[in-house]
Amino acid sequence: MSFSSQNFSPEIVRALDECGYQKLTPVQQQAIPPARRGHDILANAQTGTGKTAAFSLPIIQKILDTPKARKPKVARALMLAPTRELAAQIAQNIKDYTRYVDVSVAAIYGGNKMSSQVNQLEKGVDILVATPGRLCEHLEQGNVAFSTLDFLVFDEADRMLDMGFIGDIRTIMNSFHHHPQTMLFSATFSSQMNVLAKEILVKPKRISVAMENSTAETVAHVVYPVDEDRKRELLSELIGKKNWQQVLVFVNYKENANMLVKELKLDGIKAVLCHGDKGQSARRRALAEFKEGKARVMVATDVAARGLDIQGLPHVVNYDLPFLAEDYVHRIGRTGRAGQRGNAVSFVSRDEELTLVQVENVIGQRIRRIELAGYEPKPRDAYLDKLNTKPAFKGRKGRTNNPEPDQAGAERRARMRNMIKNRNKAPTKLKG
Repeated sequence: MSFSSQNFSPEIVRALDECGYQKLTPVQQQAIPPARRGHDILANAQTGTGKTAAFSLPIIQKILDTPKARKPKVARALMLAPTRELAAQIAQNIKDYTRYVDVSVAAIYGGNKMSSQVNQLEKGVDILVATPGRLCEHLEQGNVAFSTLDFLVFDEADRMLDMGFIGDIRTIMNSFHHHPQTMLFSATFSSQMNVLAKEILVKPKRISVAMENSTAETVAHVVYPVDEDRKRELLSELIGKKNWQQVLVFVNYKENANMLVKELKLDGIKAVLCHGDKGQSARRRALAEFKEGKARVMVATDVAARGLDIQGLPHVVNYDLPFLAEDYVHRIGRTGRAGQRGNAVSFVSRDEELTLVQVENVIGQRIRRIELAGYEPKPRDAYLDKLNTKPAFKGRKGRTNNPEPDQAGAERRARMRNMIKNRNKAPTKLKG
């Protein structure tokens, strides 16, 4: 089914052709017709299936069909996203779709100056893409109004709730004096989101193109059991021996992300950081280097799990399993997009075995385990003994009472550097 069959304007179809959009994806086939008819939508679709076009194209066409003069501080359509990366991505996609029509698009989110955003809002805007927190700041200052809002979209609605935006969402909803056409799109559904959907949707059309909380069939899943203190060594070895050229690595803590990048660089692997403590410009620079191949690895926290659009990304590594099993779906949704093959690799320590079971319950499948020679986790008895052993005393500067250098670590790093130098050679297969 082509986009021209949906009676979109020739200008929109032309722009979509230039973006490489040929046929409607399943979520677009199911969502676009009822959205064009004005129905509220509750859609469940995994990432990388074309959700942005599914909710934005009907809105763009309706704006063209019913033109209105732009009024200062007024938006006709509001699209909410949980992270600045996702908001920026949505806004850019819509700008691509509307390159040949007169539809104004603005994005407001944290990390950018309020003054420049105020200037955009002052002119009035057709489509406003925003994160909840920054939008509430503009509402409090009277910089934007939704008295005539026609369309409201929540993308990754469950993630907004997970991130604690429920208060901001209610503040935004209270600014409306009527019910705009409302659409909720997400890769996963939580009980909290279902409650919110009942509150804000009116007789919605429910759309599901995959089993709830499922992952794309194009993604191959694998688990490597490994002790926590050997994860970084295993990551370096996999990247080197398997010749992985572009790897997105997720960790749970910013401090661990910083340390991991430093260790990878010692191993001769160029890596960049993307987490909440990094400014917007630094995160954009890191993402650009990663996309352009200047950095082989990008280490990120869950702040970047939604909204990163990296075309053809072959590998996602869960260095730490996420705290919420549902977030596994969003992390690995960065690979295997648009029908391409992808690989989801997870390192699982003894502490994370229960979380792995929860992840498997969420995605409805058992993930293949691979134990690599030399990286087998310690037997459970040895693991329990380690928990009961007091750590070595550390002095004021964090040094242990054992001053001997890490000779084994130095030898391993030298071996790893030699491996990285030969990274352009055909990858060798690991046993197991």
